[in-house]
Amino acid sequence: MEEIKTIDAANLEVFSEVLQSLAATDRDIIVVTSDSRGSGKLVPFGQKYPEQIVEVGIAEQNLVGVATGLASMGKKAFAVSPACFLTARALEQIKNDVAYSDNAVKLIGISAGVSYGALGTTHHSLHDYAVLRAINNITIVAPADNFETAEAIKQAAEMQSPIYLRFGKKAMPANLNSDATDFKIGKGRVIQEGNDLTFIATGEAVLPCVEAAKLLEKEHNISCKIISLHTIKPLDTELLLASASNGKPVITVEEHSINGGLGEAVASLLFQNGCTNKFKIVGLPDDHTVSGSQIEIFNHYGISAEGLKNTALNTTNL
Repeated sequence: MEEIKTIDAANLEVFSEVLQSLAATDRDIIVVTSDSRGSGKLVPFGQKYPEQIVEVGIAEQNLVGVATGLASMGKKAFAVSPACFLTARALEQIKNDVAYSDNAVKLIGISAGVSYGALGTTHHSLHDYAVLRAINNITIVAPADNFETAEAIKQAAEMQSPIYLRFGKKAMPANLNSDATDFKIGKGRVIQEGNDLTFIATGEAVLPCVEAAKLLEKEHNISCKIISLHTIKPLDTELLLASASNGKPVITVEEHSINGGLGEAVASLLFQNGCTNKFKIVGLPDDHTVSGSQIEIFNHYGISAEGLKNTALNTTNL
């Protein structure tokens, strides 16, 4: 496979680029879309490999069913659809046909979280971590940057079990930790070390933590550890317990409901293992979300450099 070079692109664009590179030498890679070829950045893939893409139209349940059939015959099936519909309308098929039947479908939730912005609650995907965490036999991954995305797709293509990968639309950094060259699904990635508190975030919510950490260091001399917990299921228990062992505050950040997502998963792990750290979950509240651009919604709910700085100050009492 040719080398993939990523420079501050949307993770979805990196997904498409890597998939094209893999498909060039692997005829078993098949993409199934539900009228989402354009929004999934798959037009170039379809032009290059027209015999390796299937369009089912706006029919998410059929999408998962077709992908499941392909996977059951040994194909590396990538089912691509907006996350808000894929993990709601086709949830029964994901539960029974994919996970229960152990078919290695690669479920790709695009335009996830609040990427659809002004389209509102109906198009926001703030439930997907919660519903999929409750289903046995499925891995859940939300890459933070282009590097994590490229590596996650390569590894997902070879997995022999179901996986859900979540992508937004915003351009993300090439690599939030340029010193890191290793990535493994199921193992969190330390973006930076710190001693006073730990940010644990996933997907596009990691970048605001990096920005907040800079403000905390500059303005308050607070040193922050930042973990990109790209794999929400299974959790990297070793890394999380080690990070909490210093007793310092832990703040989780996610582009998801505060119910049933990253924060509650981490809290359950830590407190069932005797940790007593101060703990705060930052996400979207249990309410109809406001409309606006992704960044406007992030700012409204405190998923921003300034918002997370203030949350950290309130949590640490420093």
